[in-house]
Amino acid sequence: MREDYQTLVDEVTALLGTPATLEDRDFALIAFGAHGGGEDGGGDSDGGKGGEDGDGEGADPLLDPVRARSILRRRSTARVRSWFESFGITRAVGPVRIPPDPSAGVLRGRICVPVRHGGVLLGYIWLLDDGALELTDPRLADVRAAADRVGALLAAESRVDARLGRLLRTLLTAAGGHRAAAETGLAGELGEVAAGPLAVVAVLPWDGAGRERDARTGGGIPGALPGAVAACAVPGVGPHPPGEGLAVLVRLLSPGGPDPAGAAAERLLRTPYTGGGGGGGGGDGRDGGSGGTGRSGRVAGIGAPCAGLAGVPGAWRQALAAARAARAESRLGPVAHWDRIGPYRMLTALAAPPGASPGTPAGPPDAAVRALLEPGRRELARTVEVFLDHAGQAGRTAAALGVHRQTLYYRLSRVERLTGLDLGDGEDRLLLHMALKTVRLLES
Repeated sequence: MREDYQTLVDEVTALLGTPATLEDRDFALIAFGAHGGGEDGGGDSDGGKGGEDGDGEGADPLLDPVRARSILRRRSTARVRSWFESFGITRAVGPVRIPPDPSAGVLRGRICVPVRHGGVLLGYIWLLDDGALELTDPRLADVRAAADRVGALLAAESRVDARLGRLLRTLLTAAGGHRAAAETGLAGELGEVAAGPLAVVAVLPWDGAGRERDARTGGGIPGALPGAVAACAVPGVGPHPPGEGLAVLVRLLSPGGPDPAGAAAERLLRTPYTGGGGGGGGGDGRDGGSGGTGRSGRVAGIGAPCAGLAGVPGAWRQALAAARAARAESRLGPVAHWDRIGPYRMLTALAAPPGASPGTPAGPPDAAVRALLEPGRRELARTVEVFLDHAGQAGRTAAALGVHRQTLYYRLSRVERLTGLDLGDGEDRLLLHMALKTVRLLES
């Protein structure tokens, strides 16, 4: 279906002799037409604010300095989106002319042709505008006809995405016969892809709650991410308070080949998706987050590759565990792989209480660390955790904490008195270390 979009965009580009670009209604790039056979054509994603997002290196002076970069990033910032939407394109049914704004980095104007199906806005066709094309030009009627064909394709793809998303959600969350039926249904929809190898990506939190975008479960993610074959929002797995997480099923090219799952995770963390109107964080991801989270405030986890759909539920649990580990431990994030999270594989695999989200450690903090979690003692907890992280080596620990060795020894002696544990005993060290890591998971 992606080839159909490219064919239509190429037809529009040839018809008008100017690069055309197709984006969905959230300004994610779908296809673009080349400019004069070069590689700079198309791409209005990020095309509105060169001063903020573009570096302009190697750019054609006749084009916006961010065109090439916008094609690579495949999505605009929220500020750019808001600027274009201020011209009424979300309500328009016909072409809209948008003037250039050199101060904002928009060196060429745009003509925007909304893409609708059944009256529902699904995307936009963008044309570079030098002012010579009148909005009454009969060729624009042909462009509108192409937009209608694109709208029909997007609507059909939306229905497929929704069906795949529902099946994937059932496969991940149901049990028994319902899970088996979902596996059979997905296998029928995906064909040979279902045999694998496959990977599952988990993104936490996913803020698309309440806006399934005309039932496009997962927000149309498969179309926007190369390699992604299905996506769905999964309730009750996000950080406290439990919210939604995103599950993405990714086709792997080969077990030892490139990492499309990692690329998908990185792109999702940069996605300025807010689940609402035009607000939210910028397309560069600078909208909050700290610690192990990405610049968008989200983290991603990737499960181990699986040979077929039967292994997908297990890979989802692994991906969730990796995402939770990334939130708990900054050095693991913002994208964590199951096979690289060390002891968190054991901690997150502990049985959760009934009704708890997958990967949630059971019970309150262990008694061994409760005294260290009281107000005013968190510094002691951090000190002994760093000490254990550094295998009990005092010199490295003191350097990591930026304290004198005598200060370190004093704090460790207080830890022993408060916990009743002997830091010279291997089992006591193991208990304290795992208990502190579990607290990180609980608090993340």
